[in-house]
Amino acid sequence: MAITIEKIAGVKNKLGEGPVWDVAEKALYWIDGQAPALYRLDPKSNDIKSWKMPKPIGSFALREKGGAVLALADGFYLFDFKSGDAKQIGDPVAKPGTTFNDGKTDARGRFIAGTLDAKFAKPLGSIFSLDASLKCSMLEPAIGCTNGPCFSPDNRTFYCADSVSRTISAYDYDLAAGTVSNKRLFVAPKGLGGVPDGATVDAEGHLWSAIAGGGKIVCYNPDASIARTVVVPVLIITSVMFGGDNLDVMYATSIGEKILNMEPGVDGGSLFAIKGLGVKGKPEPRFAG
Repeated sequence: MAITIEKIAGVKNKLGEGPVWDVAEKALYWIDGQAPALYRLDPKSNDIKSWKMPKPIGSFALREKGGAVLALADGFYLFDFKSGDAKQIGDPVAKPGTTFNDGKTDARGRFIAGTLDAKFAKPLGSIFSLDASLKCSMLEPAIGCTNGPCFSPDNRTFYCADSVSRTISAYDYDLAAGTVSNKRLFVAPKGLGGVPDGATVDAEGHLWSAIAGGGKIVCYNPDASIARTVVVPVLIITSVMFGGDNLDVMYATSIGEKILNMEPGVDGGSLFAIKGLGVKGKPEPRFAG
């Protein structure tokens, strides 16, 4: 089956990021970090809904209890879709000079999200875990730009990219305790024309990484060798997530404005549906809090 890439009509984001497919609703959610807004696409009807955010948004997860948990610029918030209200959880988490970026939910419903250095230069960011009791703990104290957090199918490995250092690290993950250990370099992508950004892991354990500025999505084997590369119609591709009824459609977000001296191109800011990859993703857990 040939690979096809469809541009979803009606989407033009400034900073498209964080696609999340909800298996219960059979709908795709994603964000525009700069607008800032949260979006929902019903692929059956092509209906798109949106909610304005009170602050820049880095990532989010849908909640088991309804609504969503947000990683806004300074910390974690609970969001109500009906009222549009966002209520901060505890005190601000992001330290001065940093802002929240990418996040993902683990199999026990913890929301793992991290910050970035606002100047995109030093490892000033951190990675945090928010559990079902709304307790926040730190998993990683030093990272330049948190991107592409995701988990292996057996939940024993946690992956996370640092777009500043242009590396993807792997950690041993204790699902029961929600802790990481044994950090090591998974891959330092070279010759791809960009930096590792958002990512997802398929049901077979391959890591799919969006290469922002490189105009491609790279699929890595568990041993970090490249399994395949998918060239996309935009230079600044930002994140990927499998969705669709059979979890075999890859949705990809992109940036629509110039960033870090990279030009977005005519289709920058679009949302894409990539079909024919021949693989399936894993269901995305909801936040348990």
